[in-house]
Amino acid sequence: MNRFSLKVWIDGSGYPIVCLHGHPGSGRSMGVFTQHLSKRFQTVAPDLRGYGQSKTRENFVMLDHLDDLQGVLDSYGIDRALILGWSLGGIVALELAARFPEKVSGLILIGTSARPWGDHPKISVQDNLYTGIAALLNIIKPGWKWNIETFGKRSLFRHLIQQHTPETYRYIASDAVYAFLNTSPAANRALTAALRQGAYRVQDLEKITCPVLMLAGEHDRHINASSSVHTAEQLTNCECKVYPKTAHLLPWEIPNQMLADVDEWLDRHPEAWH
Repeated sequence: MNRFSLKVWIDGSGYPIVCLHGHPGSGRSMGVFTQHLSKRFQTVAPDLRGYGQSKTRENFVMLDHLDDLQGVLDSYGIDRALILGWSLGGIVALELAARFPEKVSGLILIGTSARPWGDHPKISVQDNLYTGIAALLNIIKPGWKWNIETFGKRSLFRHLIQQHTPETYRYIASDAVYAFLNTSPAANRALTAALRQGAYRVQDLEKITCPVLMLAGEHDRHINASSSVHTAEQLTNCECKVYPKTAHLLPWEIPNQMLADVDEWLDRHPEAWH
């Protein structure tokens, strides 16, 4: 077993919900969920290996995240938990549920898939330039409408979000920039290697019988909604919802609607958190 000690952000009390971020990301990126869910549950949001305050220079493979998460569960005496995963975090959540179904009581999956595919267009020099300018100005003045209209909508943000609201851009300023700057080269190498090999595909989905909520953005170019729906169809106990006019960062586009839907699902599926 190749465990790595992770930085973990804990909040609230009650039944544990482990919140797993995407790439780039950190436990802080999950604040849109943890700040809300910690009012009813204990939220456990680790910085995965290679991210945030869990950075490392040593090479690792994607499945090493499973060893690390077993260590987190053991450290906090958690025998069973609901797992919430966004993007890469959702893939890790599915892997965890397939390999250790006795430890996972439910899954909430956002913008993810067991066998992800996307259709992101090629990136131009102008894309990178406008993205840099938009991100910098957004740090200085988060949610500035002039910046959104002038640079944001013409930058790579247009492939990550569909609703260019000041609130969405404030999330980008507070969480996305930190995540990007604190994602290590080792994490980039691990993800690139997995994608290149085509090996990071969750197996044994039939072992996942716990309640699952799958949420996707209609215009997600990184992990297509059709990919999420395909995974939902392979799971025996899954509800799936695709939100119109949203993309990969949908929790920052429609936070109130998404959190309301999560709450409603939790109320209907108490077995997912008992």
